[in-house]
Amino acid sequence: MKKTMLLDDALLRAARSACGAMTDTDTVRLGLEALVRHAAYERLRVLRGSEPRAQDTDRRREPAMKRRSRA
Repeated sequence: MKKTMLLDDALLRAARSACGAMTDTDTVRLGLEALVRHAAYERLRVLRGSEPRAQDTDRRREPAMKRRSRA
């Protein structure tokens, strides 16, 4: 998707330096991903302790499905 944005040059340089991105596009993408991750963390943090009578559940993985080979 193509967007036009007005960004502060110093802020963009600082963000690129902080995340190690090579391009402006990578810098913005990494910043947006971090923002979404942070928002998800905050939603989970708010829920912490909201179910005081919740029982622990067993944690186990589903068996891995076998991949069919292409013929």
